[in-house]
Amino acid sequence: MNSDSHSDSEVKSFYKLKNIAVVGMSKNEEKAAHYVPKYLIEHGYNVIPVNPTITTDVLGRKAYPTIADVPETIDIVDVFRRSEDIPAVIDDAIKKKDEIKVIWMQVGVYNEEAEKKAKENGIDVVYNRCMMEEHKRLLG
Repeated sequence: MNSDSHSDSEVKSFYKLKNIAVVGMSKNEEKAAHYVPKYLIEHGYNVIPVNPTITTDVLGRKAYPTIADVPETIDIVDVFRRSEDIPAVIDDAIKKKDEIKVIWMQVGVYNEEAEKKAKENGIDVVYNRCMMEEHKRLLG
């Protein structure tokens, strides 16, 4: 699977955005959906967990069932879901399209139809990239 066509400088600019909703965030410390958001928190980002199965806090932060339920401003939606689940995530994100600037699909995740819909609604799309690995590579 290829990744998006953003240049390194474009990807680097996304890290100036500080409010990141993590869809599919996990309480399991061994999963990327836990240690990647933890890394982002440790590097000064405001991570907002989004997972309907978590009814308590994760990493000391309140979890929300959907993106639309998040009362805070969201700049980036970082997605830890299967590719076939992405259209529903995009539909949820579009409800906040006036604030969300980027949908970031993690390594191995891509849905062409969802990418097109996000872009049609003014939301940029990064796919098949890890926010932690790109941060280390570009800002290390």
